[in-house]
Amino acid sequence: MIFRDRVDAGRKLGDALKDMKGTDVVVLGIPRGGVVVANEVAELIGAPLDVVVTRKIEAPGEPEYALGAVTQEGEVIIDRQAAESLGASEEYLRKQIALKREEVKDRTKRFRGDAPYPQLGGKTVLIVDDGIATGSSVGAAVMSVKKLGPREVVVAVPVAPAGALETLAEDGNRVVCLHTPESFLAIGEFYSSFEQVDDDEVKRILEESRARTK
Repeated sequence: MIFRDRVDAGRKLGDALKDMKGTDVVVLGIPRGGVVVANEVAELIGAPLDVVVTRKIEAPGEPEYALGAVTQEGEVIIDRQAAESLGASEEYLRKQIALKREEVKDRTKRFRGDAPYPQLGGKTVLIVDDGIATGSSVGAAVMSVKKLGPREVVVAVPVAPAGALETLAEDGNRVVCLHTPESFLAIGEFYSSFEQVDDDEVKRILEESRARTK
């Protein structure tokens, strides 16, 4: 299965989540690309859309590979075994963590402004990304959201390796994934078009979604 683009992936994912239509659910997209997918899902199931901001901690010389991630609150998840095997020194990790914490603060302010965070207590929260590689970013998003007292957390993505899905499911999350390939190198290989999404596009989507669900 190859998705035409993130909009196509979002529509297909929304189709698979139609059972959530009419329920007390909030959709949270992971910026940037995940917000495009999440917007289609939110529109199809008639749910409000917001963001949960995380930043992956990149492996030295391999920006596509995540050693961990920083949550919306600045907490850190690190795969120490992967960091050691890929030559990430403690100094490298300290610098990455400091950088990613600042990026999380900056993006949260840029995308949300002064808008209050949605009330998630007792609700079903649907976390959406454009795909999962290692699972670090989604894992950080789940960690943030669970602190806000949701009734249930559902992770939904178009594509992911089986191992990452199993790890998420072990933490008690419901996981929905359209395609689990045996061979997985990068998320972009399953999209015909996987262009960079810029900040202005994320802001536009969020503004339009808020106007739609008022």
